[in-house]
Amino acid sequence: MATSYLKLKNIAMAGLLSASVVLLQATVSEPVYAQQSGQSGQSGQRQPPPTRSSDTLSDRVYRAIAEIQGMMTPEDTTKQPDLVGAKRALDTLNERYDSLNDFEKSTLLNFYTNYYLATDDISNAMATFERILQIVNLREDARLRALLSLGQLYASEERYDDAIRTLSQWRDLSVDENATVFQILALAYYNKQDYRAAIPHLISHMDMLRAEGRALGKNIYGLLNLMYIELEDYDNAHDVTKTMVGLFDEASDWRNLAAIYGYLDDDNKRIQTMELAYRKGYFASEAEYLNLAQSLAGMDAPVRGIKVLEDGIEKGVVEQNDANLRRLTQMYIMASEFEQALEPAKRLTELSNIGESWDYLGYVYLMNRDYANAATAMQTALERGGLENRGEVQLSLARALVELDRFDEALAAAESARASGQNNASQFVTFVQSSKDRHAALQTRKQESIAYYRPR
Repeated sequence: MATSYLKLKNIAMAGLLSASVVLLQATVSEPVYAQQSGQSGQSGQRQPPPTRSSDTLSDRVYRAIAEIQGMMTPEDTTKQPDLVGAKRALDTLNERYDSLNDFEKSTLLNFYTNYYLATDDISNAMATFERILQIVNLREDARLRALLSLGQLYASEERYDDAIRTLSQWRDLSVDENATVFQILALAYYNKQDYRAAIPHLISHMDMLRAEGRALGKNIYGLLNLMYIELEDYDNAHDVTKTMVGLFDEASDWRNLAAIYGYLDDDNKRIQTMELAYRKGYFASEAEYLNLAQSLAGMDAPVRGIKVLEDGIEKGVVEQNDANLRRLTQMYIMASEFEQALEPAKRLTELSNIGESWDYLGYVYLMNRDYANAATAMQTALERGGLENRGEVQLSLARALVELDRFDEALAAAESARASGQNNASQFVTFVQSSKDRHAALQTRKQESIAYYRPR
């Protein structure tokens, strides 16, 4: 089961302490029955006690409850609660449970729940709240308190269906709504992976907090955003994430916003968002630098991509390995910045002495019209082998060799390229041959001219 950004148990228990563990104020004031003094009737004998109301405490129960309360919450704050004594007194009173009226029963059971919560006996606390709810003439405020507390405890124990049922009953009975109830219901549905049911409750929780003038934590927005993404509702996820960017302006928010633009197939805004995050200094991983650099190169902005990638290498975030140097060399080539491409291409051959690396270096030399070094690099590439484009390398080698007037070698390279099926190789073989013949003719005429003008 996925874990939410909020700790459900902590929320449930915190709300429970405020809603249920508060001792009943009614027990500290003298009960109705206790105020009635013994009055003599006309016969001089004591009148029998009036019929006990279901919402009052007898004098004896009142004194017992007051004593229990004193042990559980001493007036002297320097004294520790006497929970053992309180439990003993509760058990003594509980022996007369059947003789108690409904209000006395609910009062006794509420103090039992306070004891169980104080001793972290959640199982017995839940069982006791369930007993309270079985009381027929339970006062409405007591029923609401018991439902709320029990629902929170169910949630804390991951009994999500019971929590949802109980807190829904609380909502049906209560005149007012409660932000914590909405929050726990949202988290219960979330943990059941019922995101469609969870989202309205979480939004109601957020609305109530705003109405109360309370700030919304980032984790609340994050949970809402996560559920929208799980439902592939990227439009709403986009709205929430933009709000988070505006409110919190953290690196994770910018990353999430860029990812959502990716889900929405808006590549321009995805790249713009990543570039803004980069400029804010939020990049911390190699993947972020590489993603932005390659994305910029892919949208015909290789110069900006080069800057990002070199910055990552300079900061030590991007490793200077063969793969990254290959990427950097490729981006320089895409930008037609062949002079700047030479340095990373050389480093690439130092780190990765394979045919492909020498091919890159040879191509860069060729574009820089350094034909001698281009021919050497390409010959090395062919010797190292492992080339996917061997015919293309042979053809490039032939071009470099032609420029060096090494026609026989150029013709051999071009013939090899043609034999491998390289496009345009046949035409280049013809070109090399004609270049060779033209060069030979020029050399012949040159020699004839020299001989003609030589003194006899």
